[in-house]
Amino acid sequence: MAVLEVEHLGKTFGRTEVLKDISFSLEKSQVLSIIGSSGSGKTTLLRCLNFLETPSAGTIKVNGKTLFDGNNASTVQEAAIRENRLHFGMVFQSFNLFPQYTALGNVMLARELQAKKSPDFKANKKKIMAEIRKEAEDLLTQMGLKDRMNNYPHQLSGGQCQRVAIARALALKPDILCFDEPTSALDPELTGEVLKVIKGLADQKMTMIIVTHEMAFARDVSNHVIFMDNGYILEQGESKELFENPKQERTKQFLTRFKEG
Repeated sequence: MAVLEVEHLGKTFGRTEVLKDISFSLEKSQVLSIIGSSGSGKTTLLRCLNFLETPSAGTIKVNGKTLFDGNNASTVQEAAIRENRLHFGMVFQSFNLFPQYTALGNVMLARELQAKKSPDFKANKKKIMAEIRKEAEDLLTQMGLKDRMNNYPHQLSGGQCQRVAIARALALKPDILCFDEPTSALDPELTGEVLKVIKGLADQKMTMIIVTHEMAFARDVSNHVIFMDNGYILEQGESKELFENPKQERTKQFLTRFKEG
């Protein structure tokens, strides 16, 4: 069974149709890269999957469970949307860390807020918080930030902030980890360290969706690639096949610019 199934997804802003009849699936442990020119709908698609935007049509299923049905969209409650988001971990372009918290505090925060909703939190607070702290420390160590846990975001480089953001997304144990242009806000020499972390997660069989302009990275790390143009999925397929033998003329034009660059 596919981890993620998207069927006929659409999104309009006023009279502007940004996503048009988007359909694809994602298997467990698969890495999907979404490529295309600016304005093609890549980020909007990711935001719809994470329920940061409400789709206008279509369905989204995770592990066979329908999270969104365009026919019943008006009946979806905010609490259900928050719960649906837990299936997806989101790493943004600009980190979105809380400046008043340390790296460790940023990673612990969502888990702590989630734990406080549990009826047995007060009775077991010390034990639960110790577990949350240990998990956060382990994630930051995995990100190569063992010695930076008590630093605040302003004391970290852009690459380190992005690695904290990745650890924070992983803390909630999402089914799918999503990246929206994870290196676009970084200096070129910091880009490599973040891509290395993402490659490591792929090697660990983390299921991921990556919106990226790093074509060589998309080619090498992905199992599957989607090329978007003007709100449509114009072409999709296995990474090697799409990059080496694109079928659509528009895809060929886009990748020719990448090869020439």
